[in-house]
Amino acid sequence: MRFERITHNPAIMGGKACIRGMRVTAGMVLGLLASGHSRERILEAYPYLEAEDIDAVLHYAAWRLQEQEAPCG
Repeated sequence: MRFERITHNPAIMGGKACIRGMRVTAGMVLGLLASGHSRERILEAYPYLEAEDIDAVLHYAAWRLQEQEAPCG
């Protein structure tokens, strides 16, 4: 699956999933959301982010965490 706003570049943050090539990782944004920060507060604290970036982080995290059925045996 391709995510337009999520990028991976070995030269930026060690290749971690970042937002639009910036030094802001998807994990950092997801962590802020998980710890109770509102979308509005995140956008205030990081004015170079856009609401669509937060949506992309959530979609990316959901995609990465999809459960895979393992064969029994």
